[in-house]
Formats: sequence, structure tokens, C-alpha cells
Amino acid sequence: MPSELTVNGRTYRWMDRPLMVVCVDGCQHEYLTAAVAAGVAPFFGGLLGGAGDCFIADCVMPSFTNPNNLSIVTGVPPSVHGICGNYFFDPERGEEVMMNDPRLLRAGTILAAFSDAGAKVAVITAKDKLRKLLGHRMQGICFSSEKADQATLAENGIENVLARVGMPLPSVYSAALSEFVFVAGVKLMERERPDLMYLSTTDYIQHKAAPGTAAANDFYAMMDRHLARLDALGARIVLTADHGMNAKHGADGRPNVIYLEDAIDAWIGKERARVILPITDPYVVHHGALGSFALVYLGDANAQRLVAERISALPGIESVLTRAEAAVRFEMPSDRIGDLVVVSRLDTVIGTARNRHDLSGLDVPLRSHGGTSEQKVPLLINCRVGPQPASRRWRNFDAFDLGLNLAARAA
Repeated sequence: MPSELTVNGRTYRWMDRPLMVVCVDGCQHEYLTAAVAAGVAPFFGGLLGGAGDCFIADCVMPSFTNPNNLSIVTGVPPSVHGICGNYFFDPERGEEVMMNDPRLLRAGTILAAFSDAGAKVAVITAKDKLRKLLGHRMQGICFSSEKADQATLAENGIENVLARVGMPLPSVYSAALSEFVFVAGVKLMERERPDLMYLSTTDYIQHKAAPGTAAANDFYAMMDRHLARLDALGARIVLTADHGMNAKHGADGRPNVIYLEDAIDAWIGKERARVILPITDPYVVHHGALGSFALVYLGDANAQRLVAERISALPGIESVLTRAEAAVRFEMPSDRIGDLVVVSRLDTVIGTARNRHDLSGLDVPLRSHGGTSEQKVPLLINCRVGPQPASRRWRNFDAFDLGLNLAARAA
């Protein structure tokens, strides 16, 4: 085995013990501290109390699932790997498409590089939308909770998953979808003992429950038990998140929504602009496809200044950037974003047209993400790595650097 590998310009040492990198979807630091304070998360309490190291990191923008998971497994921002949303306008096809096709990935993953070099690698993700991206050109085990019943040796590197895990197939809208990920991770560590494992959960609970609530504490207690077991099995664990989560509603419980395409139509006329919401994916019941980040495509370049000024004046808008400005500030690929990039404030979300959003599935006040207000996420490791430069800006995509390089030096 090589002593180190270089992937996308970053060098990583070979594992000295099994490494598990966990991306907890929608996890801001307050979920962990609240569960610890409630006495239901002793493993996290130990890490926060000095048994490990904990940093606060920035996720990439937009603060959505796909761009951040791909940043974590490539070690670089979307400007390099190309995945800048869950959903985007594909100029090659002239249509709006899901950003889950590996053909859109512009960089190799750390997972694929280590598997090519001979490491035993496993990936378990809650939703199947991420599986092909995370497992692109990777040899090993790669499956989702959502479609665990369909896993085959040929496609996923494993079969009979439900029997091996000992759980029924979970609903995609449930905490059990994420619990399946952790139980499966424990089973694999006990039996196959991969050298490198990546786990990715769903934010169903975080969309519904604030930090410190009973539902949130129960979820983190579940996670705590399984991580403690993995720790006992000798795994080095690095945990981070793809984004945080915030309340996006008023005192009356109704969502604070700016229907941006409706507004632009009123200013410059219908069908002269297209608003894309990169939060969009097949699973919109818990957020109604409403997030704090939007792309605006304008057929008339001369209208850009007028539209930008008027959007900026809307209550709840944090910033409006041109394509060039957003590509630099948010480290995004300039050819995959709109003429304008719009970010709303902490308590506000952006929609397209009012009649395109079905909010009937929102059975609790809206919590969502996508903006800079959801960028702060935890970055934890179950060992001490020693003093780090105070000037370092930690990113969630430093997870493999932390687990493979800094932990090895500390040891």
C-alpha cells in the first residue's frame, strides 16, 4: 500500500486504523450541545469535553446536500468538483435537471482514489440521490438506506442488506432512514471492517425539530449509541455536516417566503426570467422546495441591473450577486450558475411562483437552509490532534485531512 495519496491537489496519509467520516445532514453545533446538556449523548459529551477535538467549520455554498457531500469526499469546493446544487439549469440540454448524474462531476473522489490503491472502501447514504455521485469510479460497497432492498453484488458490492442489517426498509420520510445508515455502518465495521467508510444521513428530523426538542434529542441519542459502538470497535471517527438549519417562519407559524419569479414577472414581464431553486430534489414534502438560495437567469442582459436592484430592496434578502461575483465569493463554477445569485436572510426562504409550491406537507412550521446563515457546522474527531492555527478557516471538506493527516501526526 502507498504511504500517501494526492487527490485534487491535497495529500492524504494512508489509514493507520479504520477511518469513518460521517456527514450528518442539517446538523448545526447546537443539536450536539443540546443533546449533551439533556444527558442523552454521553459519547458526544466526551468528545466535546476533551476526549476528542471539536472545531466549527464552514460548509460550502449553497448550503445544500449535494454540493457539500461532494466537497467532503473530494476535499475541494464546487468550483473544482462542479456540483453546485441539488438541481440546476443544464445549458447543454436546455432544461432543468437533478444534479445527481456522475457525468456532471469534474473531480475524482478521495474514496475512489483509496479504493484504486487497494483500500477496502464502503459508502452508505440515506437517500439514493447521492449514491452514484459518492460511489463514482469507486470499487467497494456503496448503497443507500432508501433502496437497500434492491442492493446487489454487481451494482452495490453487497447483497441481502436488510437481513444483514436486521431492520426493515425504512420510509424515506423518517428518522429510521438515517438510523439504518448507522446500524449498517456498525455491522460492516464488525464484519467486513473497511479501511475507509463514508456515512451520509438525511435531515428529515432537523427540518422538523429544533435543537433541544424531544425529537431532536432522541435522534442524536440514537446516533450517539452507534458512534460509541464504532469507537469501541477501534474506528477513527470524523463527524461534520453538509449544512445547518434554521426556522424560516413568522410568529404565526407561516413560512416567510419571497416568490421571486412572481416578483420579477411583475417588474419586467412574464417569461423573461427563469428562477432556479437548487434545493429542489425528489424529496420536498418536509421543505416544500423552499430554501435560502436561488439562481436567476435573464433573457435580457440589459434588465440585470434593474432586477438586481429590485431584488435587493425586497424585505428578507441578504445579498444579490452577479455570476462573476458569486463564483468568486462562494467558490462556485461560473458556467453552472445564473446571471444573478440571490441569498435570503436567516428567517426567510425563496420560492419561484406561488402556484408551483405545494406546502400541504408542512405539518410543522418551516425549517430550511441554503444561505450563509446555515454555513456554520461542527467538525469533530474522536481523538486529540493538538493545537491548530487560530487563523485557519476550517471547512467541512477538511474532514479527510483531519482524520488522515492531523490525527496521524498527533498519534
